[in-house]
Amino acid sequence: MYGAIKKARVSETIGEDIVSIMIDQGILWQEKSREPSTIKRKKSYRIQPKLRFIYPFYRFWFGFVEPFRKDLLQNNQEEFNRYFEAHYERLRSLIYEQLSSLLLVEMFKKTTPIISIGGYWDMENEFDIVAITNIKKIIIGECKYKERKVCKSELTKLKAKAMQSGISADYFALFAKQGFSNELRSNTPSDVLLFELDDLRQILESS
Repeated sequence: MYGAIKKARVSETIGEDIVSIMIDQGILWQEKSREPSTIKRKKSYRIQPKLRFIYPFYRFWFGFVEPFRKDLLQNNQEEFNRYFEAHYERLRSLIYEQLSSLLLVEMFKKTTPIISIGGYWDMENEFDIVAITNIKKIIIGECKYKERKVCKSELTKLKAKAMQSGISADYFALFAKQGFSNELRSNTPSDVLLFELDDLRQILESS
């Protein structure tokens, strides 16, 4: 949150007022890190909330259109096109994370419903998804919207991050646009869940 305020080149007080107004107007919401009660902090520090736009269109408008509004009104699209090409991946990746969270909720709702889900971050690491079920099971999710298959090394890295952050996960969920390597698919541990792009159809079917 305060990183965004700093980039806007306003004071924290003014920035907080602007954020408050945009929240009241239904443009922004604050996402707080989901920290399971089992986590023991090693240091005393403040974890800042993240600012999220209510709708993806708002993020597109304020992130891509508004900075170049004057040029676009004069039919000058060069700078906009250059910026869009360089940063559009961030917009797609966040939407993929949000859809993956919805899919995870759908998968668990008939057995052990998820009661808390969202991002998690601390001084050491950041996780796309940390979910907690109604029986206190913890699920850590990693989303890869990349043009390559996810291999076993990604799972190893995710487990190492969880250990470093002191999160004792019961399940690890991997979401991959291009699927998974043969090694990971043919030898998937019992505590690992694999989801591909086509699995998102379940969200549409359930709605």
